[in-house]
Amino acid sequence: MEQAFSQYEVWFVTGAQLLYGGDAVIAVDAHSNEMVKGLNESGKLPVKVVYKGTANSSKEVEAVMKAANNDEKCIGIITWMHTFSPAKMWIHGLQQLKKPLLHLHTQYNKEIPWDTMDMDFMNLNQSAHGDREFAHICTRMRIRRKVVVGYWKDEETQHKIAVWMRVCAAWADSQDMLIIRFGDQMNNVAVTDGDKVEAEVRMGYHVDYCPVSELMEYHSQIKDEEVTQLVETYLNEYEHDPELDARDRLTEAYSKVWNAAKAELALRAILKAKGAKGFTTNFDDLGQTDGSFFDQIPGLASQRLMAEGYGFGAEGDWKSAALYRMVWVMNQGLPNGCSFLEDYTLNFDGEKSAILQAHMLEVCPLIAAQKPRLEVHFLGIGIRKSQTARLVFTSKVGAGCTATVVDLGNRFRLIVNDVECIEPKPLPKLPVASALWIPQPNFEVGAGAWMLAGGTHHSCFSYDLTAEYWEDYAEIAGIEMVHIGKDTTISEFKKELRMNEVYYMLNKALC
Repeated sequence: MEQAFSQYEVWFVTGAQLLYGGDAVIAVDAHSNEMVKGLNESGKLPVKVVYKGTANSSKEVEAVMKAANNDEKCIGIITWMHTFSPAKMWIHGLQQLKKPLLHLHTQYNKEIPWDTMDMDFMNLNQSAHGDREFAHICTRMRIRRKVVVGYWKDEETQHKIAVWMRVCAAWADSQDMLIIRFGDQMNNVAVTDGDKVEAEVRMGYHVDYCPVSELMEYHSQIKDEEVTQLVETYLNEYEHDPELDARDRLTEAYSKVWNAAKAELALRAILKAKGAKGFTTNFDDLGQTDGSFFDQIPGLASQRLMAEGYGFGAEGDWKSAALYRMVWVMNQGLPNGCSFLEDYTLNFDGEKSAILQAHMLEVCPLIAAQKPRLEVHFLGIGIRKSQTARLVFTSKVGAGCTATVVDLGNRFRLIVNDVECIEPKPLPKLPVASALWIPQPNFEVGAGAWMLAGGTHHSCFSYDLTAEYWEDYAEIAGIEMVHIGKDTTISEFKKELRMNEVYYMLNKALC
């Protein structure tokens, strides 16, 4: 299990009944224990599986579901029907369940023992029967769940369970997620706005406004020695120009790095004090010039805080801040990293036509292909146009997946696009962190489908996550998801969007 998820567990509940006698109950329990032990020892699952016994009656099912709801460590339930388990006995328990559900359709034995199988063996090993009965009642009750079909020892089966576990961990984390907005949204921008109340109802996280003046109270309490110590950390961790080694606060470059470090410490302090897991900034609100204020956009702080798991969204984009936090949680223990990114400019080059992903400053160093470089350059945007510290790098080359959530008024839509990060050409006059990617299946279709779906110019990217993670998330949250991948065509994608629109309009009318 991943150390990052050590505070969580997933419960395994086996379905059966007492029809087949005491020996069958003992066998079911023994098989279930062995399977759970095998899953935990496989090394493939990031979260510990805990066997919670066999449910043989409606009362037993209801009791375990209620217990799961009330246990903070439990982030989801895996159910498996060893024998025939009459579905009516699951109704009251499923009505109670508030945690994510995975239905595992498997069997203790891999192959049929053709020469020895008798009626007792067939009655005991009835997953083919019991799982269909259980699946029926879930479907009739409109229970959202993931269905995994495959032998429990197979790597692909375990991978699908592992994906769901990571999503469950992110979902659990989001249920007490606080996002702090320092300042408001960028004026007149539509796509980063949305219904914060409905977002909390549907996706769990809470969004609060915090005046920059309150952040400045923390800023004013930061001690000089703390700042100097953090600057030393910067100089040890990142490549940098020799002039910074002089550690001369009279030079503009070192002074800007020093002030950026103070901004980071202030942001850390207020986020910790409020118990926030993410934040947004706005380059038009950096404090008042007649009092304490940031002398530059806190881009370096945002880059470093993202790397440690704080959600971030630029220009007040609270949906991206929450989504990035979820991406970071799901990504724990995976090798290649994740970041908040923004579509910046296009490069038309035939089959290699691509989009430059960057931001003014705020790109997470977890995706860097090389050791980031600490640099200071002029930034001519926002209320405070000045020399500004930042980490400069280009992203790794490789396949990845990016996602965004948009508010369509009657629902949230999760938009997911597979992308291919390619090697960029040098940008000697654009000293920012960046990635260059081709949206799949190609630039024209990928970008076109994204815009038809109403996608944002901000997105949350990972090399390690795939559309399967986002499908699981959308299922748990009960929100719409559209996926743009290698098989997408514009004509079929338009049909999907139209059908989705009809579905959600009817669903709203029926409710």
